[in-house]
Amino acid sequence: MSRRRTRPDTSGKPGYVTPEGYRRFEEEADRLWNEDRPKMAKAVQVAAAEGDRSENAEYQYSKQRLAAIDRRLRFLGQRLDVLTIVDQKPPDDGRVYFGSWVTLEDEDGAVQVYRIVGPDEIDAKKGWISMDSPVGRSLLSREVGDELTIQRPRGEVTYEIVEVRNTPPDGSRGKDA
Repeated sequence: MSRRRTRPDTSGKPGYVTPEGYRRFEEEADRLWNEDRPKMAKAVQVAAAEGDRSENAEYQYSKQRLAAIDRRLRFLGQRLDVLTIVDQKPPDDGRVYFGSWVTLEDEDGAVQVYRIVGPDEIDAKKGWISMDSPVGRSLLSREVGDELTIQRPRGEVTYEIVEVRNTPPDGSRGKDA
């Protein structure tokens, strides 16, 4: 397990989350508590019964894994307490709001689709970007047809907003869209 932190520490800060994001956190906490933790506690018990714990690699690993599960459960519990679910449907599909899917086209005609989410939900593979990121901040409240210039490591890039949807592009209800 990597100790490198890839996301900002948001554990005690209030934040916004989509309904599906909140559901994913609840499901993860439920799985950790009802499935993973009991299995790992049993593994610790079995490894401890094998004798000398100081040189028992299985025991050491199981204890570390159990501690990691407990840390994640504490984090999820704290986060779920302070998150605000944004489930109100925006008034129109033409303006960018929290939770919107935004289709951008750059000067070369390359198209990218982003979803504006809270910092707890970012997922680069899905194109889910934080509302606090430079791109996210510059997109909020914009409309179809607006152009925006974003400073990127490779220089400035100008995009046009070609579509804004407040429902998933594939027509699903948003679960892991």
